[in-house]
Amino acid sequence: MATVTELKAVLKDTLEKRGVLGHLKARIRAEVFNALDDVSEPRPTLSHENLLINELIREYLEFNKYKYTASVLIAESGQPVVPLDRQFLIRELNAFEESKDNTI
Repeated sequence: MATVTELKAVLKDTLEKRGVLGHLKARIRAEVFNALDDVSEPRPTLSHENLLINELIREYLEFNKYKYTASVLIAESGQPVVPLDRQFLIRELNAFEESKDNTI
């Protein structure tokens, strides 16, 4: 018969292999941050450069499926919830987009 410690270890291992444990930890961190966030204190206004940098970071996080990390970035930075238009980013950064795979 398995002990409680062994069952905990197997459960933890299974959740880690499925990627569930990481999502749960990230979600808990995001919820703790939201609970502690002081909404009465206004956020500093974002400069144009920081807005663009944050948007690139958000795109990277969302591309790699780091949903909860992206949600913390948005909440903490004051970045608009709605992403900036990709064509706007391309123009602002003087970049070009590869038409075959939509990469910049």
